[in-house]
Amino acid sequence: MKRHRKQDSLIPFPFSPRFNGIRDRALRFIGVLLLIALLYSALRNAPLLEIWAVIQRVQLWQIIVILSMDLLIYMCTTARWWFIVNADNKHVKYFPLIPVRISVFGVSYFTIGPQVGGEPLQILYLQRNHGLTYTRAASTVVMDKLLEFLANFALLAFGLTAIVHAGILSRNGDPPLMSLIGLAALVAWPLIHILLLYKKVYPVSAFLRALPAVPQDSKITRFIRASERLAGRFCQRHPRALLAAIFVSLLAAVGMVGEYAVITVSMQVGLRFWQTAAAWTAGWLSFLVPLPGGLGALEASQVFALGFFGYAAPVAISVVLLMRGRDLLIGGLGLILAGHRIGR
Repeated sequence: MKRHRKQDSLIPFPFSPRFNGIRDRALRFIGVLLLIALLYSALRNAPLLEIWAVIQRVQLWQIIVILSMDLLIYMCTTARWWFIVNADNKHVKYFPLIPVRISVFGVSYFTIGPQVGGEPLQILYLQRNHGLTYTRAASTVVMDKLLEFLANFALLAFGLTAIVHAGILSRNGDPPLMSLIGLAALVAWPLIHILLLYKKVYPVSAFLRALPAVPQDSKITRFIRASERLAGRFCQRHPRALLAAIFVSLLAAVGMVGEYAVITVSMQVGLRFWQTAAAWTAGWLSFLVPLPGGLGALEASQVFALGFFGYAAPVAISVVLLMRGRDLLIGGLGLILAGHRIGR
């Protein structure tokens, strides 16, 4: 006898463990230990004394400016997620979401991969604190990541254009037409995906249906389809919230480049506009390397980029150390917050 299929919006999160009793406490304890181990591993391998020596050479007001810009960036990324969540859940407040976003960064920064990994914390927060189903909570994260990709791809296209314009990839510094066409194509996927969702077309669901090896009635397949439909419903019903989320996402992306400019100025590195954008892009690409925090790749990217602009390796390493100090401070705080949330 076949069971009636539940509505997709009520499908439980397929990866969620059904905690109870001793198993519940044991898994939470393991999660806290894992986060502590990640934090210890990162701090043990980080050149903390060198970071402190570099920070001592930077004036206090410059550190305050850098951390203030970081706060504004996190406020913008949190606002993007809040616009999405609040559109259908007016009781969700903005400010409590900020530590959740910092927790997401902490977990993502210290795990292997291109700055992802902490997103389940967003889902768990909405499920535990506001009673959203896993599918509805996941749909907000799907939409949040899609808008983040849109901003990042636009910024990446701009940054790669800056690399070409600065002469790193060409001798005369003139960006070839084909290069610009290729860079512009980077922006297309998330924008097209959003437009398709607005038109009630669901590309991921269609792709899964086209794969004969994918079991169509499995929980994970139904979960993905339901999450994409709920994300599409947000695009269709709340265009103003969508535009607001896109705006703050782009604002956060611009803030990241501006913060890098402040860091280089603080280290007495004088770069022109295109050089700053190119050097930042080289650093951003290093985080795509499957290493925690782009360890090693970030250092190499800055030595290469700043070296191309005439700065010695010690200067580039000093810039990286200041960036690492910032990331370790915020990422460490994020892991502490994440451990606190998991342990509750």
